[in-house]
Amino acid sequence: MRALVIGASGGIGSAVAAQLAQDKWDVTGLSRSVDGFDVGNAASVERAMSGMTAPFDLIFVALGILAPLWGTPEKSLSAIKPDEMARVFSVNTIGPALILRHAAELLPKDRRSVVATLSARVGSIGDNKVGGWHSYRASKAALNQIIHGAAIELGRSHKQSICVALHPGTVETPFTANYVGRHPTVPATQAATNLLSVIADLTPDQSGSFFDYAGEAISW
Repeated sequence: MRALVIGASGGIGSAVAAQLAQDKWDVTGLSRSVDGFDVGNAASVERAMSGMTAPFDLIFVALGILAPLWGTPEKSLSAIKPDEMARVFSVNTIGPALILRHAAELLPKDRRSVVATLSARVGSIGDNKVGGWHSYRASKAALNQIIHGAAIELGRSHKQSICVALHPGTVETPFTANYVGRHPTVPATQAATNLLSVIADLTPDQSGSFFDYAGEAISW
């Protein structure tokens, strides 16, 4: 079995790659720090993805930022800054969309395959009860729409493919360190185990859906 882990140097991505390797998968990792992969640069995405050797049974996309390095998630609409919002969308939505453009050429057509992209529960419009974090929420909601559309498109040519959005929970990584507050957290290794367990149980009729780390469906 072969897996492509994008964002393989991050907290969750590296844990997923390590767990897959431990389970005897042939893992290809791709990240900015190791490979110079810049999800915010269309040419970088095209170059990296077109250079991959297919097929992969799993493509795991572990990308995302809460806010640009120089900013923080907005607490109100008045705090929105266009340039910062654009950067969040570039990484959280447009980058994964550019990756998904290559899914059809990288997945097998003769067997089950999975594209799993990290989303976030706060990207759920139906679950939003407190507001705030507008750029992050909106970018993940937009990502969910991209994933749903990609699942429909992939299903036409890859009948056994599964394309889903996954919420990993609040994970102990530098990504969340300043924002966890009183929320319970789990180590990245546990998050990886949880997510891979969900992925293992998915069936093609669940493609295009949004699940949490326990395999429970999340409202769009």
